[in-house]
Amino acid sequence: MRRATRCEKAGHWPARDARGSVTLAFDDRHRRRIRLRSDDGADFLLDLAEATVLADGDGLALDDGGWLAVRAAPEALMEVTAHDAAQLARLAWHIGNRHLQAQIERERILIREDSVIADMLAGLGAHVRRVMAPFSPEGGAYDGHMPGYGHDPDGKPHSHHDHEHGDHHHHHGDGHDHDH
Repeated sequence: MRRATRCEKAGHWPARDARGSVTLAFDDRHRRRIRLRSDDGADFLLDLAEATVLADGDGLALDDGGWLAVRAAPEALMEVTAHDAAQLARLAWHIGNRHLQAQIERERILIREDSVIADMLAGLGAHVRRVMAPFSPEGGAYDGHMPGYGHDPDGKPHSHHDHEHGDHHHHHGDGHDHDH
C-alpha cells in the first residue's frame, strides 16, 4: 500500500506531478495516521510525523515519488451576509461569542448549519442562506494548527476543552452570563 509521509502547503509542491487527489471534509482534514482512499479509489496510508491540518490545494508526498492533491469537500453550511461591513463585523462578534467555527471572508461568513443560530442571526438583520461549499474555518488564536487546539509544553496538541482551566468565561451582550 502506498504511503503519504509528508504534507506540503499549496504552492510549495510540484502540482504538475500529482497522480491523483483525495477529497476530505473539514473534520477529516486534521490527521496524522489513517488509511484513506484517493478520489480514484486507490487506498493509501497517511503516515505523517505529527497531526497536520490538510488544506485545499496542499500536496501529499507519496513514498513512491508521486504526489496526491488535497481537495476540500463541499459541506452543508450557512452563508451569512450583511448590508455593510460594520454589520458583518457585529455578526462575526455574535458568532464568535458562541464559540462557533467560522470561515470569515470579505463579504460573508460561513458556519455549519444550525437552525437556532440561523434564527438568531436573522433576528440581528443577517441574510442567511444554506450553501454547499468547502469549509476552512479560522484557526484559534492559541492553536497554531487547528481551530480549538493548542499545544502542551511538550508539544502535544490538546483541545481547549480537554481540561478544566479553573476559570470561568462570562459572555456579555446577550443578556446572560454563561459559566463553562
